[in-house]
Amino acid sequence: MRTSKSPSRSSDDRPVTDTSQPQPPARVTPAVTAEAGKAAAVTAKAPVPPAREAPARPPTASPNAAPVLVKVTPPFSVRMCQLFWVLSFALGGFTTVFFFIIRQELLPLISDRVRRVVEGRSDETYDAAADIVFWIIFALMVTILLVQITLLVSFMSRRPKVRWWQLSTLGLQLILFMLSTEWVALGERRESLLLLLAAQTGLVVLALLFSVMPKAMAWTARRHDVRRGHDNVVGTDL
Repeated sequence: MRTSKSPSRSSDDRPVTDTSQPQPPARVTPAVTAEAGKAAAVTAKAPVPPAREAPARPPTASPNAAPVLVKVTPPFSVRMCQLFWVLSFALGGFTTVFFFIIRQELLPLISDRVRRVVEGRSDETYDAAADIVFWIIFALMVTILLVQITLLVSFMSRRPKVRWWQLSTLGLQLILFMLSTEWVALGERRESLLLLLAAQTGLVVLALLFSVMPKAMAWTARRHDVRRGHDNVVGTDL
């Protein structure tokens, strides 16, 4: 393949032929190759900086957060105390109803007991005295039951010194038991009535024992269960 060359002219209008040829590529000498190798080795031996650890996540809760009142399950001892109180209420209510049902059977027996204590009165006087004795015992049963229910509500609300009032109701129950033994627990129903009264008193004793256990005492002294921010609730012991 021919290459056409266009003649060029000089300043004096003479044709000049362009004889320039493309320059060959520069040759790489062994010295240059050695220097490049040394530079690469130095670069490879340079220490690699350690990887930076990710910063810790900022906390989502502040230690200065305001306390929040929460409702948690009471300790086991408090729940057992509540259970025994409720059982005593149920048994006390049954005893009161049973005592009222057998009223007609007890009135003649109570009248005879009064006659033995005080003689020389009319039958109407003994019947009236029997009614008075019966209704006194009945009112004492109902009063003790209502007071104990009210005190249990106060106990579950962590009111201070409620245990002393509950203990006083136990004393009233003992007095009721002794009065019933002498005046109303008579005849064929004697053993049944005394058994119901004794069982109710025993449940109250168990309830009071569970209420003075250490965790129950701490639960009452704490008064409130609080939580700060996302922290655990204070007072979730069992």
